[in-house]
Amino acid sequence: SGSKSDQDPKNSQLNIEEDKKLNIEVLPENTDKEDLSFKVIIIGDSNVGKSSLANKAIKNKFDSGYSATIGFDFFSFFVKINNKVLKLQIWDTCGQEIYQSLITNFYRNCSFGILVYAINNRDSYEHLDIWLKEIKRESNPDAKIFLIGNKCDLEKERVVTYEEANIYSENMEFSRFFEASAKEGINAKEIFIEAARILYEDYITYKSEISSSVSEKTNPEIKITLNKKEHKSICC
Repeated sequence: SGSKSDQDPKNSQLNIEEDKKLNIEVLPENTDKEDLSFKVIIIGDSNVGKSSLANKAIKNKFDSGYSATIGFDFFSFFVKINNKVLKLQIWDTCGQEIYQSLITNFYRNCSFGILVYAINNRDSYEHLDIWLKEIKRESNPDAKIFLIGNKCDLEKERVVTYEEANIYSENMEFSRFFEASAKEGINAKEIFIEAARILYEDYITYKSEISSSVSEKTNPEIKITLNKKEHKSICC
């Protein structure tokens, strides 16, 4: 998690282009091709704004009326990074306790988790440990997880401070923590762009490691030659 000056929506939007070498472009929802596809799950208590964040990010729509998600909703978010089109398969889950056994089925093969609480709802914050334990137990062990404090536009109703949540995020080793507002559009789209950026960089790292491993296996003499040169330079 970054510093408050970088992430606090009261100061600025989330900086999603930390690496200036990346060319990032959000593509239309009806994009019909992708090079890479990742499963992303949004979890958290009911009425914290999970669906609202996804709708604002993808459709630029916000509905002030509350309608509980029954089971799950599915969204697609496309981002082009450099020459690769990434498709985020976003599974927006319900938060009601009666659906918990159903939700755990959607954790499987999850590449990314977005755990949401509302800054004006203390219970949703107190329940983060439960949600975090579940996603770590049921999802891909290498899955990255964001912590999102939604409804930051309701500053007068705030019961969870930024500082408190930031410390929790650092202690629990979330990949990122920042606050957002689906209503105001603060960091709504940036959540998913940042997730795509991290997934892309992980993919590039993995691809590089695989390439290096294959190169060493197919050309063992290269490694031996390098070792000999290193040994000679030290001795002589």
